[in-house]
Amino acid sequence: MSESSENRPVAGLSTNRLEAFSDGVFAVAITLLVLNLQIPQIAAGSELVPKLSALWPKLLSYALSFVIVGIYWVAHHNTFHYIKRSDRTLLWLNILLLMCIVFLPFPTALLGQYPEQRVSVIIYAGTLVITGLVLQLLWWYATSGCRLVDRNIDPRLVQRATRRNLTAPLIYLLAIGISLFSVPASFVLFILVPVYYILPGRIDRYWAQRPTSRSDEARVSPDGDAGLSDKEASHLRKVSNEE
Repeated sequence: MSESSENRPVAGLSTNRLEAFSDGVFAVAITLLVLNLQIPQIAAGSELVPKLSALWPKLLSYALSFVIVGIYWVAHHNTFHYIKRSDRTLLWLNILLLMCIVFLPFPTALLGQYPEQRVSVIIYAGTLVITGLVLQLLWWYATSGCRLVDRNIDPRLVQRATRRNLTAPLIYLLAIGISLFSVPASFVLFILVPVYYILPGRIDRYWAQRPTSRSDEARVSPDGDAGLSDKEASHLRKVSNEE
């Protein structure tokens, strides 16, 4: 197989509308989270502070879920940096992921209202387990056999992204198990997950070393070494444009 055919875009639908629709759904979901916060009704000014103090479970669940939705948006954005084309199956997998994201305000409100209840923790963690698994299913479908990604994608990137996608569901499953013995301990795991994903990891350092444009990708080998000269890369782009 020639290098020009290896760098040819994967046949399929564009991801432009899919990404635009997804961004809109993420924006709606992250906005719905704040609706759980209501101004407390008081009869006298002296009652305001105790009323506000009683809101801390809802404030915590709001802040936690806001960051988590943001993490999934970042993951979705990074995923579609590598997914070059879409098909019907990918579209529906993405819709399934968005359904999980939009559902998140419900377990968030449940956790904020009944933070001491084990059922609230299980429903909240279970929702995030399913969401993480759907995200990984989408990534697996797109990268399996290079179905919807460039054929020269680095297998190490695929493996690292897979491990990173599956880390959160495993921790949330652990939180469900721990909640059978200690509900507060589950909250510690809920807080640790966003910290893990916000801090730069190995895959972030990998992205920093990778080319940012398709023309640059044509000039860099999967091992990160210069693969083509400027003249060869220019010829490759010319051939691709003619095709």
